[in-house]
Amino acid sequence: MKKLIGIGFKPIKQGPMTLVESANVTQTHGVEQDFFGRPGKRQITVMSKDQWQLVCAELDSPLPWTTRRANLLIEGHCFCAADQGKLLRIGKLTLEITGETDPCKKMEIAHAGLEAALTPDWRGGVTCRVLNDAIINKGDLVQLLS
Repeated sequence: MKKLIGIGFKPIKQGPMTLVESANVTQTHGVEQDFFGRPGKRQITVMSKDQWQLVCAELDSPLPWTTRRANLLIEGHCFCAADQGKLLRIGKLTLEITGETDPCKKMEIAHAGLEAALTPDWRGGVTCRVLNDAIINKGDLVQLLS
């Protein structure tokens, strides 16, 4: 079963992640209060717990998922190129997967080797566009739709 297990946002550029149990997600602001939530292909980032665990094992370091600075953490699915263009339903929220989240130099600053560990097989997660406004909660079921 796929489900949402983490919700976070950055209220200021390069600031720390704020974790919440629920969030209002809108087409105009992404995860409410997120600095980067403006409309576009990279409005929200979603990461797989399963893939994050691979990264941590490769680095031999149990890093918190917020090190990646993604907005949402799901379990039960590993992202791949075939997911691009599909819809991701989280509770009543629908997101369009627009592409892979490419790891940047900030990941290397966060932890040595992290950028390289995130690079293969879409381990860095996916970028998404918000298709409708909805409130999401940790524990919401997640569906991948064609």
